[in-house]
Amino acid sequence: MRVVFMGSPDFAVPSLEALLARHEVVLVVTQPDKPAGRGGKVTAPPVKVVAERAGVPVLQPTSARKPEVAEALRATGAELGVVVAYGKILPRAVLDAFPRGCVNVHGSLLPRWRGAAPIQRAVMAGDAETGVCIMQLDEGMDTGPVLLERRVPIGDDDTAGTVFAKLAPLGAAALLEAIDGLAAGTLVATPQDHARATHAAMLDKADGAIDFARPAVAVAATIRGLDPWPGAYATLRDQTVKLFGARAVPEDDAGGAAAAPGTVLAIDGRGVV
Repeated sequence: MRVVFMGSPDFAVPSLEALLARHEVVLVVTQPDKPAGRGGKVTAPPVKVVAERAGVPVLQPTSARKPEVAEALRATGAELGVVVAYGKILPRAVLDAFPRGCVNVHGSLLPRWRGAAPIQRAVMAGDAETGVCIMQLDEGMDTGPVLLERRVPIGDDDTAGTVFAKLAPLGAAALLEAIDGLAAGTLVATPQDHARATHAAMLDKADGAIDFARPAVAVAATIRGLDPWPGAYATLRDQTVKLFGARAVPEDDAGGAAAAPGTVLAIDGRGVV
């Protein structure tokens, strides 16, 4: 099938690579190059790097709402638009540029965790499972009907990073399955229950400050959900300490229940209690 791919970060790369192996990707649309890192070096989105390596034309509009973007998409003659973490809500003109519309790979079990940070928010909330949904895009934020979903458990030691590593390839495989189903006419789109929706708000570095007055289970989940980015941190003896990976100490564990929040009970090669 002729497709246009729209995506930007690492999470989108496995899906693009899967499409390149099985379908005809005629154009990749991604975010403009941006300064990154402490040095502020202008860096291309990971999706652009993969596309250029494969010889696929790349379009980097400053806004997908410009009329020329929809015109360029229609000119490709693609049947389907595939969107994976593009980073912007797409206007109706873009969604209508393809006879089969646009499908999206989203990193949560919709309608739970609509928005920019679904993987992190699922871990931070202590969810027992998460997954990916392949959905038809509409003009809302992750509000379209779901074509299929695939689930994975969230373990006690999982971080946002480890869940990301599970979901990115899972989403790519589910995407190929969904495209096959669309071509065969065997998929039935299921409307979301909007009353059950939760919002996965974007994260920034300020979200990493840990409040040790919260229950230990919640603190541990928050630390793991912020690992690797934006990263959790706390202040210890007037110094900022970065926190990566955490597990709540059982209440019957040596002194755990009686200790005041934020108390350091032990330090060894495995970490800090």
